[in-house]
Amino acid sequence: MLPPRAYVFIGLNIIRALSIISLILVFSSSIMTLVQDVEAFNSYQNDPERSNALPSNSSTAFSHDYIPNSTVPNQPAGVFWAVLNRLLIIGQVVILFLSEIGWPSAFFHKFFPVLGDDFGVGALGVIECLIGAAILSHHVNSFTLVSAFFLFSLGCLNIFVGLIFREKSKPRRSVTAWKERAKDILPPPVLGGVEKGMEFSRAVGFEPPRFMANVFDTKPIPRNDTGDSGISRSTTGTSRNGLGFGRQGEKAAELKGFILTRPVESLPRYAPKSAPHDDSVPTFQSSTTAV
Repeated sequence: MLPPRAYVFIGLNIIRALSIISLILVFSSSIMTLVQDVEAFNSYQNDPERSNALPSNSSTAFSHDYIPNSTVPNQPAGVFWAVLNRLLIIGQVVILFLSEIGWPSAFFHKFFPVLGDDFGVGALGVIECLIGAAILSHHVNSFTLVSAFFLFSLGCLNIFVGLIFREKSKPRRSVTAWKERAKDILPPPVLGGVEKGMEFSRAVGFEPPRFMANVFDTKPIPRNDTGDSGISRSTTGTSRNGLGFGRQGEKAAELKGFILTRPVESLPRYAPKSAPHDDSVPTFQSSTTAV
């Protein structure tokens, strides 16, 4: 028995695979229709009897509004707009196909954020429905008709899925989603030292304890014109004077790149100067309680 999240993952990926298949079919059918339209237009232009193709009877003239065996309208620049329409459909299908496979993600985040990972599949379904409706609005062959209807159906299904899961639909169907979930359970790894580990922890959303942030804080304190930092010792707290002169302070200084040297031992100025002591001569001290 699988958990509910697994069934959601499988279902969303099935819809994703069907959507990719429908986009491939529409891409192939659009190229076939484009070739057929160009060939039909060339044949119509080279036909010596095309002047007699349109009958004089106005009741039957409507059947000749399109060039025979094509989707090209029989009007000025009709072939140009027909070819441009197919090229735009092919370009949109290619962009939707790349969005479904999730590559390149940086391109969609910058230029088409509505198709990126931060949005759901609702916008994707709307565009698929528009492409399907644009193809189905013309008289096309059976293969193009089935492909467009299949794409329109998948677009409606993606809209429904987008309304249910909203922006979480793409992360839920992502194959690498387990890596993102592992960050919420496992502690963040340390990469190349403590400072990089702290930066990596903040990047993945893990905020270290306050005392650790103060220990490894390397940001300099801003100073004014007089050379004073303007921050009292009580505000800096543990980040400046809380470690003291013990082993913890030495560790923090070594991590920041400071070299610690032991000071030369000396007596204070008020200490009395004693005469040089000769260890060879024994000395005795009498007790105050001696009789």
